[in-house]
Amino acid sequence: MLKIAYAPLYCHPLPKGPNGEPHRFPMLKYELIPEQLMYEGTCSKEHFFEPADLDERWILGVHTQTYWEDLKYLRISDKMIRRIGFPLSSELIKRETRIAQGTIKCTHFAQKYGISMNVAGGTHHAFADRGEGFCLLNDVAIAAHYLLETKQARKILVIDLDVHQGNGTAAIFQNEERVFTFSMHGKDNYPLHKETSDLDIELLTGTDDQTYLDLLTTTLPNLFDQQNPDFAFYISGVDILETDKLGHLKVSINGCRQRDQFVFEQCRQRNVPVVVSMGGGYSPRLADIVEAHCNTYRVAQEIYF
Repeated sequence: MLKIAYAPLYCHPLPKGPNGEPHRFPMLKYELIPEQLMYEGTCSKEHFFEPADLDERWILGVHTQTYWEDLKYLRISDKMIRRIGFPLSSELIKRETRIAQGTIKCTHFAQKYGISMNVAGGTHHAFADRGEGFCLLNDVAIAAHYLLETKQARKILVIDLDVHQGNGTAAIFQNEERVFTFSMHGKDNYPLHKETSDLDIELLTGTDDQTYLDLLTTTLPNLFDQQNPDFAFYISGVDILETDKLGHLKVSINGCRQRDQFVFEQCRQRNVPVVVSMGGGYSPRLADIVEAHCNTYRVAQEIYF
């Protein structure tokens, strides 16, 4: 059965702008994705589980104690709060820890069923000592460290296909040979300063379906062959869409679905368990974001179940 991490607190209330406009981060998607999947019958309540509390041990495996305590006691600087983009609160920190615990718990279900998914997560702009870009704790890094420390994996492949480089993840694992970080992202997009992943593929503004899929289908199989991972994390950001106001690519919703299908086929053919975190999506129409994310779940059901 496809097991999916979700909790109501994933949909965290955000303040409106000075003119009453919605916050630029589409937080409502976290509520709408499960609703749509259940409404259409792709998933039922039995597919979803609510993450428990996160053991601080796993946070401190990838984040510094100073940064974690500054988060926990709500004393990070105003400058960092602006870089993160969310108002700081104890409920927000609780949300971040539950998301990370959801990704850890997904690793257990992925080992059992081949795949497991988190409605949130993919917080790849969180560094060891700071947050930025709507990311406070790096859920994939925390879960990857957890697998290595508990000896449930020996080599991990991070497949980051969000339109923005996974800079935090790259920096956290820059000296960790057991984690291979692969990021395929917009060359001229955020972040302005890129870190160095184990493999970075930079996409030109306006990259279309064919170019995008050709790059992915020629790169990913070789990575699996060369790295021979026994576990994978996939950040399936839908900000690659042509409709996305922050993406600057020209990938269609069908191209995005084909991307997900190819990643899942590669993992399944090679019997590599995969945990999927949703990553970003910023199309003006919320329905476009939700539809693209729901496609990821639909494709997972088709391929694995």
